[in-house]
Amino acid sequence: MTAATLAEVLPAARAGRRMVAGLVCLGWDDARAYVEAAEAEGCAVILQAGPGARAAMPLPHWGRMLRHLADAASVPVVVHLDHGQSVEECRAAIGEGFTSVMYDGSRDPLDINIADTAAVAEMAHRAGLSCEGEIGFVGYASGDASQGTDPAEAARFATATGVDAMAVSVGNVHLKETGAVALDWPRLAAISAVTGVPLVIHGGSGISAADRRRLARAGAVCKINIGTELRQAHGAALRRVLAADPALFDRLAIARAMQPDIVAATRAVLRGLAAAPADAASEGEKA
Repeated sequence: MTAATLAEVLPAARAGRRMVAGLVCLGWDDARAYVEAAEAEGCAVILQAGPGARAAMPLPHWGRMLRHLADAASVPVVVHLDHGQSVEECRAAIGEGFTSVMYDGSRDPLDINIADTAAVAEMAHRAGLSCEGEIGFVGYASGDASQGTDPAEAARFATATGVDAMAVSVGNVHLKETGAVALDWPRLAAISAVTGVPLVIHGGSGISAADRRRLARAGAVCKINIGTELRQAHGAALRRVLAADPALFDRLAIARAMQPDIVAATRAVLRGLAAAPADAASEGEKA
């Protein structure tokens, strides 16, 4: 199976009332576990290299490593630059094997965000790849506050940029470690009503299981990013392995022992991103 783009996997997800997981990768071991889990569940997955990962390992290595996993997988795998911080960084990612780039101009004035995102989208499309943008600002659990997406601005952004996916701010926050956020369902419904672009929820670790199924059932949100939740699973697996054998020191042996736990946690996440069959015809919760 060759590597895929957002434009290839998100429409099918929308039609099937499920979301595709954008999984934040920090290294080879978790990225490999995410692909193994997606293959076991028979679903597409998006491997994401975010700013933290790129600070720890150069962009070209991320592109080649994730593309290697994608090209060998039996399910569609998108190799995605998450929160690209400049047009030039997105250009570099396109040249290094990424199949999708996100340009994050959410902190900029609307006109600048539109212009820069449109430039990245045109560049990605010219290369046969996909582009995600963000309108509104998704804040952080212990940092900058969110700025909710304005539906009228979202409609303008979607039309003017030509993005394949649009990240929105509807109560979701990055890096939520405990509890669940209260999503702004009316705002999400208003955004969905004025644009047909697949929507993206960042900060998916803060979304409850019930709300994930509700998002999938509604259909407009086709991609949800999960990072913190699986990093917590990674930490729990590491503590379990070392507690079981305090003398264990070889990092490869430790990684092998942790792998089943990470795969199992990822499979549970992936299974929770589809509307339950009984929900498919449910009324009154359209978002």
